[in-house]
Amino acid sequence: MIIKAKPVSINLIRYVALFLMWFFKKRLNKLVFNNDINLIPNHSYILMCNHFGFIDGFFAYYLCFKWLNKKQKIKGLYTMSVKKQMEKNWWLKYAGSFSIDPGKRSIDESLTYAAELLKESGNVLIYFPQGNLESCHVRNIHFMDGLYEITTRTNGNCQLIWCSNILEYFENNKPSIYFNFLDCGTNHQFDFESLKQKVNKHHAASLDKTLRLLKP
Repeated sequence: MIIKAKPVSINLIRYVALFLMWFFKKRLNKLVFNNDINLIPNHSYILMCNHFGFIDGFFAYYLCFKWLNKKQKIKGLYTMSVKKQMEKNWWLKYAGSFSIDPGKRSIDESLTYAAELLKESGNVLIYFPQGNLESCHVRNIHFMDGLYEITTRTNGNCQLIWCSNILEYFENNKPSIYFNFLDCGTNHQFDFESLKQKVNKHHAASLDKTLRLLKP
């Protein structure tokens, strides 16, 4: 059995998320938004990001409220979390988390639940398709099959968005975070192999753009 999300008011989640990002921003040099994209109105959204550390969950919430919500009003914000983590951290379900238990029968229920949430326009699912932590500097993003299952089960109108988040220090003693957006189309245009190739090409280009502070 999965642990379903029981989120509190979206405004309360917003204020808590922005407070936490204010706290973390004190430890950052700057946050840079690259290559902005358009959002399709009256859709739900899957915001996919690379998964490189504990803090990237906070970055994803920051993107939702400081970028996505300014373009299209968020009604509900959800994220998929490993069941063991949710059992240890009871408050996660009130922040919009629901559980997934890899290798167990309940995984199908979790994927169907995610698709059900995406039927409603204005809902956002934060999703880390790698499934495991990897350096933000890997040249190839490995996608688990969960994204395919969620997207093909979604009956409403859903836009898929990728963001390559890259952390660098350069000349500063505090890191900067670079957000690189990519429009991956909708669930009606979804082709898993094509999406993986598109994301990896974009991620490699984002790395190349960020790896040098000054152009040669």
